[in-house]
Amino acid sequence: MTSLAGKTLFITGASRGIGLAIALRAARDGANVAIAAKSTVPNPKLPGTIHTAADAVNAAGGHGLALKCDIREEDEVKAAVAATVDHFGGIDILVNNASAIWLRGTLDTPMKRFDLMQQVNARGTFLCAQVCLPHLLRSPNPHILTLCPPPSLDPKWWAPHTGYTLAKMGMSFVTLGLAGEFGPQGVAVNALWPRTLIATDALNMIPGVSVGNGRSPAIMGEAAHAILTRAAAGFSGRFLIDDEVLAEAGVTDLSGYAVDPSQPLYPDLFLD
Repeated sequence: MTSLAGKTLFITGASRGIGLAIALRAARDGANVAIAAKSTVPNPKLPGTIHTAADAVNAAGGHGLALKCDIREEDEVKAAVAATVDHFGGIDILVNNASAIWLRGTLDTPMKRFDLMQQVNARGTFLCAQVCLPHLLRSPNPHILTLCPPPSLDPKWWAPHTGYTLAKMGMSFVTLGLAGEFGPQGVAVNALWPRTLIATDALNMIPGVSVGNGRSPAIMGEAAHAILTRAAAGFSGRFLIDDEVLAEAGVTDLSGYAVDPSQPLYPDLFLD
């Protein structure tokens, strides 16, 4: 399979950034894309809503469905999934993209921030998978793709921001568990992480870093597409890196993804 035409994707946090890039790449194939996110009204600090994202999916050749959904709320996830199935007839792919970030040390991490990260990242990933899986198991080529890093217990990734690392690695460990449980049932459960920083609003959380030090979210859209068009059977439990995925697909010149070719590309967190 080289196309996502006719496939239905449920993507969390897809109103902007990496989630939107994955949605638009699928849309170019003619895919159905459920945009599940909280953003319903424009925010001058965070451009993009579920409605603008769905419109962009339609303009790119796909079929967009805007769904207001806070993945911390079980009832909202169930309602969004039900609406997707009712509208498109099923779900073939779940992309767990929604994530909360707070890169501070223990004494500078309010418990409200800590709780938000755990609820959105690990718990939200688990909840969305739990609700989507009954539908994925009916798909001929089901995928769950989660935006999370390879698991690591190296203290250098934990000491600076224990709360965030716990939340992000929580997504990684959920991926490991789901892959072990549902991989044998034919569901491809994998993770994708970028080699370099990606130019999204999350970079505003990192002091001394600008979008010029990152690559466009489009590289993640292309890498996700290469993963999601693979046969699901026997392809599970992998922690994939964007440039390696593209190299395997025959794409080695990544210069076009640099936001500012004159600036150095900074490596993303959790990669040695």
